[in-house]
Amino acid sequence: MRSDIIKEGPERAPNRSLLKATGVTDSEMKKPFIAVVNSWNDIIPGHIHLNKLAEAVKAGIRNAGGVPFEFHTIGICDGIAMGHEGMKYSLPSREVIEDTIELMVKAHQFDGMVLIPTCDKIVPGHLMAAGRLDIPSIVVTGGPMLPGYVDDRYTDLISVFEGVGAYRAGKLSEADLKRLENLSCAGAGSCAGMFTANTMACMTEALGLSLPGCATAHAVDAKKTRIAKESGERIVEMVRENLTPRKIVTFKSFENAIMVDMAIGGARTLLSIFLPLPMNLG
Repeated sequence: MRSDIIKEGPERAPNRSLLKATGVTDSEMKKPFIAVVNSWNDIIPGHIHLNKLAEAVKAGIRNAGGVPFEFHTIGICDGIAMGHEGMKYSLPSREVIEDTIELMVKAHQFDGMVLIPTCDKIVPGHLMAAGRLDIPSIVVTGGPMLPGYVDDRYTDLISVFEGVGAYRAGKLSEADLKRLENLSCAGAGSCAGMFTANTMACMTEALGLSLPGCATAHAVDAKKTRIAKESGERIVEMVRENLTPRKIVTFKSFENAIMVDMAIGGARTLLSIFLPLPMNLG
């Protein structure tokens, strides 16, 4: 195992002592060390529930005989950052996310990792890290938001944008715009619509880096929790198989993902997001 370099032999007694300070036992030293890379935070709707998904992932890792270690990386909400200087910081955050994951994984020599992102630049940042590091990796995307419901019709973030236009055109009252604002974004999950977040979740699954059904399981659906737990179990098997992203993602995988993107009418940012990925394209 990769992690043997930090836990095997008399010379690693200091390393083991530090690991034991975190609660690791002697029996756990013999098991795969799995990074649980979480982009949970309190500001992005698509990420406010990822702490719970991480607990399910860690339970799955323990079920399968691994030892989970969770750490966090950053995330920016494109929707909240939209319309002001904050939007200049969204795309560069992708590389920062990738770099921070590499720093943590290389420094601590994890055997594998489960990546837990949801939104626009965050999923690509995690994918790029998986491609660059090329250790066994599986992605649990956080899932889409449920729709809102206003005046006997389903609504979402697009409805609010359209409401602003209708208000400015004198076709919608301020009170009705407020109702759209209050009721259209129903809670945890990525913005309802085929924007980058949900498109990237589908692409991740199409590339073979998520378990089947992960992309379309809603954020608040128990199915998502089960997939998270199953992903934790699967990563331990992948470590034993030495199954890494570059063995899964090939040029044919990208062709398949692009066809899926075209079929679902997803965001057209796919190629620019994936171009930095150092995958096996031969």
